[in-house]
Amino acid sequence: MDNERNQRRFESVYSKKVRAGKRRTYFFDVRRTKGEDFYLTLTESTRKFNDEGYERHKLFLYKEDFNRFLEGLEEVINHVKTELMPDYDYDEYTRRHEEYEASLNDGEGDDYEETTEGSSVESEDDMAW
Repeated sequence: MDNERNQRRFESVYSKKVRAGKRRTYFFDVRRTKGEDFYLTLTESTRKFNDEGYERHKLFLYKEDFNRFLEGLEEVINHVKTELMPDYDYDEYTRRHEEYEASLNDGEGDDYEETTEGSSVESEDDMAW
């Protein structure tokens, strides 16, 4: 019973997977706490160059920090876009990603999978990378 409760506790309530090229994927997972509260995990999963697994980096974000985190993220992204690199075509990678995804659908791209079940982590035990 306790194992089932722990398993349910670490399951994602909601997940969003964002591919960022051939080797990097971001996972945004909403998880439930013991107290029936929610928090967000952001995971970067990068395929190792020797194709022997993945390297993962994880960030935990709690509801009391959502607004400040989002404001800070938007501020630094806008600073880069408007002050540091105003002439750069930021849609270039979106177009390239769409082309890559289309090639995957046509069977021309890589056929690897980052994880199983579409989630960044299967259990809390997997966090000890």
